[in-house]
Amino acid sequence: MNMTRDADLKVKAVARGVFMSPQKVRRVLDQIRGRSYEEALMILQFMPYRACEPISKVLYSAAANAKNNLGLTKASLSISEAKVDKGPILKRFRPRAQGRGFPIRKPTCQISITVQSIK
Repeated sequence: MNMTRDADLKVKAVARGVFMSPQKVRRVLDQIRGRSYEEALMILQFMPYRACEPISKVLYSAAANAKNNLGLTKASLSISEAKVDKGPILKRFRPRAQGRGFPIRKPTCQISITVQSIK
């Protein structure tokens, strides 16, 4: 298999089944979309949201894929695409007064990050 090095080499990483609402993940992804790899890691490190941890893991994975599969350096990567999709919702019931059941929705999401070489 021949791999050519173009300026627009893209590498993707996906995390499925993350136990978090897509809206909460999306507000963090909006902050790092279009930034360089190192700048995005720094932003994620200091943001106070719980969604930063799974996003960081996906970003590390995308950078590792770029390094191992295409030989790109992490310093030359930027985030070209960052999106979150709704996953399956786990439905549970909480017992309430007088024999009633109160529905509990546990949302999940799928985080996709695509990085590309900028040099």
